[in-house]
Amino acid sequence: MESSAILVSRMRKIDGQAKLKAFADISFNGVVVKGFSVVEGKNGLFVGMPRHQGKDGKWYDTVQTETKELKQQLSDIVLEAYQE
Repeated sequence: MESSAILVSRMRKIDGQAKLKAFADISFNGVVVKGFSVVEGKNGLFVGMPRHQGKDGKWYDTVQTETKELKQQLSDIVLEAYQE
């Protein structure tokens, strides 16, 4: 199987002054991962992984990367698309 580039398939920006700035979906190798979030933090923008709220009220990531490098790569791709 030939690997393909990681692309932002959808970027939904959110208007207003909230810390949540956008939601993004990425695609690669025929797979779409939905629910990345662009958030304004204390040190600037960062990308949150897709997550869901458990019955206990806590939030849990639904996607995890095997390496920090891959997580950083996904973050960079999403932030670049957000800033376009």
